[in-house]
Amino acid sequence: MIDCGEGTQMQMRKYRIGFGKIEHIFISHLHGDHFFGLIGLVSTFAMLGRQKPLHIYAPQGLKEMVDIQLHHTQAHLEYDLVFHELSNREPGTVYEDDKVTVSTLPLAHRIYTNGFLFVEKPGLRKLNIDAVHRYREIETCDYYKIKKGHDYRMKDGRVIPNSELTLPPPKPASYAYCSDTAYHEALIPLIRGVDVMYHETTFQTDREELAARTGHSTAAQAATIARKAEVGKLIIGHFSSRYKDISGFVTEAQSIFPATVPAQEGKDVFTWGKV
Repeated sequence: MIDCGEGTQMQMRKYRIGFGKIEHIFISHLHGDHFFGLIGLVSTFAMLGRQKPLHIYAPQGLKEMVDIQLHHTQAHLEYDLVFHELSNREPGTVYEDDKVTVSTLPLAHRIYTNGFLFVEKPGLRKLNIDAVHRYREIETCDYYKIKKGHDYRMKDGRVIPNSELTLPPPKPASYAYCSDTAYHEALIPLIRGVDVMYHETTFQTDREELAARTGHSTAAQAATIARKAEVGKLIIGHFSSRYKDISGFVTEAQSIFPATVPAQEGKDVFTWGKV
């Protein structure tokens, strides 16, 4: 989960996201709309009898706030709440497993803020089944090892190179989440070529001075970052309530980066507004 504002639990129930599936929560910064839902979620996990640890990656200070709330409500958790406190202003890996690597993206907001870059690790190679069938002694039990990249040694000693038996795996997916930030060109080399980028667009160009003063971006600025970083698709959001219609944000961004869509609840970031 990335950020945890108020209403998180309602949205999880609405879209039938299993509470037990959440093991890691990444909090970008300590403004309320990005973490006020956390203590409620932590408490709900306890009421549901959670046993496995919950890892939270967040700026320094959040652990103290959560600990105070748990202390004064005399709440007792049966699971470990593991905080990974962030303070480094340089990008760095904060989580990695056999499927994905998560790195921080330092941003330019009014307080210490990180975005997060999620990069999927390459999967197994795909069997070239026609090529495999040319060798009758290759059995189904051999497939996994071949997909992992191993050559196949025949009984007569011949070695069939893996490149003959397999095809390259699908391209790993990548997603950059750029939370509240002013226009920040230091992001460009960190996110270059990602498949999908979410970038906040609190204002339109008519309030560019206000955006700079409050540490936010305009739709045009977000689109400029996307164009310069050559990302695959831009998702924009975090629209100011000063605007009653978000179509102006989309028009402004698309004039610079056509592959732009507005954030919409319940959509898959990789398929929403596919262009």
